[in-house]
Amino acid sequence: MAGSTSFSSPLCTWLVAACMSVTCDQDHRTSAHAFRSSSSSSKLTTSRRRKLLLSKCNAAATSAVAATSHSLSSRFVSSLCGSSFQDLMNSCLAFEPCSQYYTSNGAFRSTNLNRRQRRLGRPSYSGEAMAVAVQPAKEVATKKKPVTKQRRVVVTGMGLVSPLGHDPDVFYNNLLEGCSGVSEIETFDCAKFPTRIAGEIKSFSTDGWVSPKFSKRMDKFMLYMLIAGKKALADGGITEDVMNELDKAKCGVLIGSGMGGMKVFNDAIEALRVSYRKMNPFCVPFATTNMGSAMLAMDIGWMGPNYSISTACATSNFCILNAANHIIRGEADVMLCGGSDAAIIPIGLGGFVACRALSQRNDEPTRASRPWDKNRDGFVMGEGAGVLLLEELEHAKRRGATIYAEFLGGSFTCDAYHMTEPRPDGSGVILCIEKALAQSGVSKEEVNYINAHATSTPAGDLKEYQALMHCFGKNPDLKVNSTKSMIGHLLGAAGAVEAIAAVQAIRTGWVHPNINLETPDEGVNTSVLVGPKKERLDVKAALSNSFGFGGHNSSIIFAPYK
Repeated sequence: MAGSTSFSSPLCTWLVAACMSVTCDQDHRTSAHAFRSSSSSSKLTTSRRRKLLLSKCNAAATSAVAATSHSLSSRFVSSLCGSSFQDLMNSCLAFEPCSQYYTSNGAFRSTNLNRRQRRLGRPSYSGEAMAVAVQPAKEVATKKKPVTKQRRVVVTGMGLVSPLGHDPDVFYNNLLEGCSGVSEIETFDCAKFPTRIAGEIKSFSTDGWVSPKFSKRMDKFMLYMLIAGKKALADGGITEDVMNELDKAKCGVLIGSGMGGMKVFNDAIEALRVSYRKMNPFCVPFATTNMGSAMLAMDIGWMGPNYSISTACATSNFCILNAANHIIRGEADVMLCGGSDAAIIPIGLGGFVACRALSQRNDEPTRASRPWDKNRDGFVMGEGAGVLLLEELEHAKRRGATIYAEFLGGSFTCDAYHMTEPRPDGSGVILCIEKALAQSGVSKEEVNYINAHATSTPAGDLKEYQALMHCFGKNPDLKVNSTKSMIGHLLGAAGAVEAIAAVQAIRTGWVHPNINLETPDEGVNTSVLVGPKKERLDVKAALSNSFGFGGHNSSIIFAPYK
């Protein structure tokens, strides 16, 4: 019973409202008069008319519950207008909503009076019968979001710390000359290790870059990151005056690390063997991968996006692409991004030796890293940091910055196959490259330079090469090289340092050689690979790959700014 009543009441209300706009037979004008405003002395307020109307509807509905649906309709409508349900519907549907309806969202507005009307007890429309819309309401035109031009991202500064120099120009000139930064490890005694070579940074000073109290306590990966970051700022023309003009809330830092503060953590364990009182009080924060970005932001006062990403040897590319996305989405105008690692310590070297990943060509350090060469026997560890200063194009132009190249986009995928081995069919890498092209709006024919991941491992080099040929094999102008042939594998910093090499190739029109490629692996087309000497190339679009343990694939694309 209750359910029937609740169903009937809205129906009655609608029918009665419809009848208010219908001219009924002359015999029933007295009934209709109760629903219209009157000029007699006993004028009803809107509130009373509404209560009377609803009470009659409810009474009619309650009396008709036991009847059939047809009987309910006909009896109720007849009691109001003395006509059949069909006649009522026909007459009602013949009416167009009045102009007041469109200006007031309908005349049935007794519950939507404004505060002043409710306080005075006045109806929204007095003295007139109100027409009710019984035809479908006109659709409200939805305002489409205005089309906005995507914000473009450009490279305006570069900074690095590497085995071949700590200045982008010095670093790239050494690469063009085919110099190797691989040598015997000097930081610690590694005589008992089967591998005793690495791309180790020999000369390094924090003077003028990091305060003495922090330089003594911080892990090297943080020191490298701070220096590379500040060098990128200096290279990008971010002077003290420019810094004061920047909106710090829209300036961010996103620099990651694959290994984090391994030495700080290792030293803490050794101190704990004596007593916890001997431990570095900063050992926990300085061992985490995010603290480098955090400390750099504190140093320069940038309050925008700040975090780190750690995806092993793909770390830098992940950071660069995510930093660019912050700019594209308008969350930042300027971002420092890249990666840093310093794992050439006993525990780092021992760990990679244990998994049989490193070259043991100790007698010929400079010839140890040899991507795509048939006699390669593993990669060579390296260390350092690379940082790019990415900036929104219009922001860069307003401050008169030098634009080195444009960042077009990139992509990530996961092999979901093995911790260290790539998929045999290379599908994960192929998918990553194709997604990067699609996201960047670049065709396969436009990419004519690739800085490959190519670490000098037996399986990795060949699988990447096959994936590249699958995607770009029909491009006759394609040139591929590996920066790791000269500096080794910088782990989490590799992608950023190699991105700097790609940008330098765009700037200079020269691509660096692949050294130690003496006996190419079977199936490798040497005409695609850069030879033992630098080669002239007008780079249209440069793709840089980085892959990490865990099946992390990443590809990013740069092009000349036009």
